[in-house]
Amino acid sequence: MDLSKISPAEGSVHRTKRIGRGEGSGRGGTSTKGHKGAQARTGYSSKPGFEGGQMPLKLRVPKFGFKSRNRVEYIAVNLDQLQNLHEAHGASEMTPAFFAQHGFGASRGSRIKILGRGELSGAIKVQAHAFSATAKARIEAAGGSVTAVQTTSN
Repeated sequence: MDLSKISPAEGSVHRTKRIGRGEGSGRGGTSTKGHKGAQARTGYSSKPGFEGGQMPLKLRVPKFGFKSRNRVEYIAVNLDQLQNLHEAHGASEMTPAFFAQHGFGASRGSRIKILGRGELSGAIKVQAHAFSATAKARIEAAGGSVTAVQTTSN
């Protein structure tokens, strides 16, 4: 047995090109770092969003507008949608739970507002968080009733 003849097991060693080990290695000189500049120096680390001195994207994009933290989002349901629900399910009373069950309002805290597009042919009792003036008038004109529901905050 000769120590000069020992070699590692097949497939256990993955040789990569050693960078910066002289011209004879094929990766000497600038060692794949280009010429000069911060990235050619040791200890370089780029800061997030830095674009090499060019104006960064976050500063180029226009900023405008305002979103209130206290905004109350409503899911709009029109009278023609109420009429379709009434015809399809025969429902004479519609509550926020009924609307959520039939695809209006993704979460438990969703608020429903009834808007006045369309006509009603029958009397429907509607419970929702808000109503437009025209929707309220048309529901009551069709013989239905309107009840505003209060939302409890968690």
